[in-house]
Amino acid sequence: MNRLSLLVFVIVFTSPIVAAEPLTEQAASALKRAVTFYHGKVAVHGGYVYRYSDDLTKREGEGKIETEKVWVQPPGTPSVGMAYLEAYELLGEDYLLKAARDAAECLIQGQLRTGGWRESVEFDPNERRKFAYRVEKERERQNNHTTFDDDKTQSAMRLLMRLDQVLKFKDEKLHEASLFALDSVVKAQFPNGAWGQGYDSFPNPADYPVKPASYPESWSRTYPGGKYWYFYTLNDNAMADTIDALLMAAKIYQQPKYRDAALNGGEFLILAQMPEPQPAWAQQYDWEMHPCWARKFEPASITGGESQGAMRILMRLFVETGDRKFLAPIPKALDYLERSRLKNGQMARFYELKTNKPLYFTKTYELTYDDSDMPTHYGFKLDGKLDQLRREYDGVTKLTDKELSARREMKPSRPKSSAAFEAQVKKLIDSLDDRGAWVEDGQLRYHDKNDPTRRVIDSQTFIRNIGTLSRYLASVRGS
Repeated sequence: MNRLSLLVFVIVFTSPIVAAEPLTEQAASALKRAVTFYHGKVAVHGGYVYRYSDDLTKREGEGKIETEKVWVQPPGTPSVGMAYLEAYELLGEDYLLKAARDAAECLIQGQLRTGGWRESVEFDPNERRKFAYRVEKERERQNNHTTFDDDKTQSAMRLLMRLDQVLKFKDEKLHEASLFALDSVVKAQFPNGAWGQGYDSFPNPADYPVKPASYPESWSRTYPGGKYWYFYTLNDNAMADTIDALLMAAKIYQQPKYRDAALNGGEFLILAQMPEPQPAWAQQYDWEMHPCWARKFEPASITGGESQGAMRILMRLFVETGDRKFLAPIPKALDYLERSRLKNGQMARFYELKTNKPLYFTKTYELTYDDSDMPTHYGFKLDGKLDQLRREYDGVTKLTDKELSARREMKPSRPKSSAAFEAQVKKLIDSLDDRGAWVEDGQLRYHDKNDPTRRVIDSQTFIRNIGTLSRYLASVRGS
């Protein structure tokens, strides 16, 4: 053997073999890199928006967002903060808890004196003066309007109370902010159990007599305008989201007033079910409990959308209480909605009062029965999930008291690893860039239509991906 061959032999057969890093270590490293990037480079004052340009110079929520503003509406700050918190609960890593606490602190800085939140939080000093943030000096003519629309206030409350629980209620500032929000929501509830889409003051019970839903003698076919957001509102599942948050609060704080408020919300849904021939629900009701207009494309009508959300939360209330009065509205509602399906199997978002004809709008916002010229920004037709709802209803009606109790106490099962799960994790690790960012093809919706951005960083993607990585790590660690 010549000298060169001997050298090759020695290198190949005597050098130590470097093993590939185990997938668990790769996943742990990827998770920390991703969170370090999002928390350290993407966050502004601990908060987030929906999406960013690849270089982080452009930001969007429901609109183009300035640098010193963060978004509350999911998948904004509460959603990202909850993703951190859930990962922390699975893994116990301090960097995850720090990121969750910073998101919560951001929300505390944006909490209004009415107890809740708007869609965003302003940190620019000149802009902050316009809003009645609790942590700021009180001034005249400040916006103090808490909103329930699109799960804004409810999602913020969930993060604060869940974090408060994880910290064993020892962070006084966090604990006080959480309870202040919840107590304010209870005070904002109307005597019939409803909430408006939002509020800037608390109702005097004497001004709002309790009565069941009914049809108005007549209703306007043109948009009347007005401050619809104070009326009793189911739109965008605001009522269901509020009940859900209060049920969570009742379990975390063990205070009956939160459970009572949630159950009163269910009582409203029973009252709000329309009589025949359309025994479902409207998006919103006026003080007479008549279906009424909201925005210029949301007429007084019966809704094929929020009616489904009403039935889901009623079933949830039955599971929580065992009281069958919460199930009583559902059979008629299901039968009606099944009869009201469109020819293609979808549901109309709106059905005309009494005639049950599907209602649509033209692009110039004229009410019509014709679906050929609809605006594209709003879902006037929906994929109904009535078959699923029927199965859920049939299932819960058969539960025994023992089974109901077990379901109420049921905790989420720990994730289990599998070959498919590992393949998904490998794909996420490989797609993380050098910064720790998941960048994907996409555009910014609210920037100039000629904006050149074609690669974006999306909060929904981040939330989903760190959830996958943390669940995988929990499954293999068995902790």
